[in-house]
Amino acid sequence: MKRTERLHALSEMLRRNGSRGCSAERLAREFGVSVRTVKRDLAALENSGAPVWSRPGPGGGYGLAIGASLPPVSLSPAQAVALMAAVSAAPDAPYSDLAAAGIQKILDVLDPKTRARAEQLAGRVWVNPLPSSSRTIRSALEAAMAEQRVVRIRYTSGDGTTTTRDVEPVLFASTNGRWYLVGWCQLRDAMRWFTVSRIERASATGTPCSGHTIHEVGEPPPNARPVHGRGGPGHPSNPSGQ
Repeated sequence: MKRTERLHALSEMLRRNGSRGCSAERLAREFGVSVRTVKRDLAALENSGAPVWSRPGPGGGYGLAIGASLPPVSLSPAQAVALMAAVSAAPDAPYSDLAAAGIQKILDVLDPKTRARAEQLAGRVWVNPLPSSSRTIRSALEAAMAEQRVVRIRYTSGDGTTTTRDVEPVLFASTNGRWYLVGWCQLRDAMRWFTVSRIERASATGTPCSGHTIHEVGEPPPNARPVHGRGGPGHPSNPSGQ
């Protein structure tokens, strides 16, 4: 049994056993491997995001939280490298750090042969990304977007004017090689586009957004689309931050 198949079967066995759990010894017998290998597999499952729990002592063992699932991971070396290249080439993209961590989790559960081939191929792909914005600033913007909280920014516009504004984040957008925060500007009382590289400071506040939606921004233009792949005709509104 290949390791990817064993990991999937291992997670299914843990799920079937529910709150009873399974000892490492029993799992090792079931899959015909050593206890050390089973514990290494359990660590790989946990690193991939599976909520593995352990209970020490007599009658203890390992299990998965109720409702947890881990689909089988099956990537070719080229697919794995494509993911690595996309993240490496766009370090300023929203949630890029989380994407890199997610890719590493996927690599951790690939079978050794596929992982080795992916690492070899990755050495043939070079990137020279543009400098990214401050990690502190991006973290504040990402948290505000995910939690739908007002973010306070210090922003310098194209004409050199610097202002401090409270913005209700609505979406991130990338166009012409630049990332924008699009949101409701409470200073201008309107939807505005803010170039992320021009944001000098940012802090997520505890104030919830009032409910502005992407429909107020408009549909993506014909040459753009949401990252989930569904797009349509339309035009962006005022990408100026003024």
